[in-house]
Amino acid sequence: MTYPDPRYLGDKGEISTTYRTADHAPELAFQSGNTVHYLATGATTNGQFGLYRWEMAAKPSGADPHFHKTISESFFILSGTVRMYDGVSWFDATPGDFVHVPEGGIHSFRNESGAPASMLLHFAPGAPREGYFEALAEFALSGRPSDEELAEFFLRHDTYWI
Repeated sequence: MTYPDPRYLGDKGEISTTYRTADHAPELAFQSGNTVHYLATGATTNGQFGLYRWEMAAKPSGADPHFHKTISESFFILSGTVRMYDGVSWFDATPGDFVHVPEGGIHSFRNESGAPASMLLHFAPGAPREGYFEALAEFALSGRPSDEELAEFFLRHDTYWI
């Protein structure tokens, strides 16, 4: 494996660092008490990746088994216990554990511990997951869309339920 072709073609470098403090407010809050911090979106990384801090309240929540065709998804557990599914079995991931799911990999995550949990979600390449997260929060407030609308929504956001 070799390095990719250069994306920056200058000779002197540039000032382009992003800094976000730990106490920055989350961009999205769900009725359930879950919050999402948009650490690096596909838009801010030129489509290279998306990185989000997902904080789950003690109330059970999470995603059912699914897969993506265009993006890989990785999880790094920061705190608590997150129940993960690898397409075959469920296991508990705890702080410091890392899970990578390549394109097409069946996966799921849930907080069933009864205590808060937090993790980093990494998507590559940087798909616009913010719209997906925001719509899920809106569905919780305004009600479930029709089956047809929901099917189109999941297709548009590369989410295929098992």
